[in-house]
Amino acid sequence: MRKRIIISIVIILTFFLGGATNYLIIRELPLPTQEVQKVITEHKIEETATFEAIDKIYDAVVVVETFNNEQSSSSGTGFVYKKDDKKGYIITNNHVVTGADKVEIILTSGERVSATVLGSDDIGDIAVLSIPADKVIKVAEIGNTKNTKVGSTVFAIGAPMGSEYSGTTTRGCVSAKDRMVSFSLSDIGSNDILMRVIQTDAAINPGNSGGPLINLAGEVIGVTSLKLVQEQIEGIGFAIPIEDALKHMDLLEKGEKIKRPVLGVQLLDLDEVYALFYSNIYIDEQVKTGAVIQSVLADTSASEAGLRKGDVILQVGDVKVEDKAELRYELYKYSAGDKIKIIYYRDGKTENVEVILKSSDE
Repeated sequence: MRKRIIISIVIILTFFLGGATNYLIIRELPLPTQEVQKVITEHKIEETATFEAIDKIYDAVVVVETFNNEQSSSSGTGFVYKKDDKKGYIITNNHVVTGADKVEIILTSGERVSATVLGSDDIGDIAVLSIPADKVIKVAEIGNTKNTKVGSTVFAIGAPMGSEYSGTTTRGCVSAKDRMVSFSLSDIGSNDILMRVIQTDAAINPGNSGGPLINLAGEVIGVTSLKLVQEQIEGIGFAIPIEDALKHMDLLEKGEKIKRPVLGVQLLDLDEVYALFYSNIYIDEQVKTGAVIQSVLADTSASEAGLRKGDVILQVGDVKVEDKAELRYELYKYSAGDKIKIIYYRDGKTENVEVILKSSDE
């Protein structure tokens, strides 16, 4: 009996001592609910910024549908970037509307409106459409990429897989700035053009082309354009920086052609071995980079400068070029009438020549 009483006393003392100890520990520690509340508050602030950003642009985004012979041919996305007394102006990708004989846009209200293609540029992959001004619901706010940092939150809004999924919003970050990617201007071409882009992991799918990439302020910083599509790759999409997209907008709005400088040559890359073989062009093994001249057109800058078939262009101005896409990229930084130095390889020697550039329409 005495033993039971002693055990009971020990249990009671242990209970009270444990409770007192826990009280002292808890009193000295910050309340976990304060930390939880802080996290919840920060999350709510971030969510509010997200909602506000998307709301600012959502009704400026449109679905772009194209037709040939009254048959639907493809669809993409666009957004209203400008409005005057008569027209609303919409940006989309050139590859969305190229070859179409009729274009319609679908507003977020569901209304279909006939659109006019004012101008387009295959090299910049930009097209400008117009609709009546009274049909515009909202105009997007244009930002810039100057202060955009890698890791910044961005959103892509568009119509992946067509109008059924219009208004789809995806979230990601800026994975890289000033990424250089090459693309083809035709089904048979390869590595034709080099383009400066923003890389993002925000989901971009067929139908998103031409839509806006926006920042947390709801400003457009890019035009979604393309993505890498391979089984082992996920989350690598690209957008044209908004500054580049708007660069020639005044000409496109007026339906005028963008005049770029040309050399007057057809080019091949060093790895296009079959094309080089069939063109009867043989390159020294020591030449590792550059663009190979496959042919020279008569009465052009290249012919007047004495460039000829088989020459390998190594450098344009002060920039060494890796391939034909990079050559074109560097060339398009100049204007018709500019005089530039070209360094090239011929018959075992490196030569240089000054070339006066002509316009693409000369």
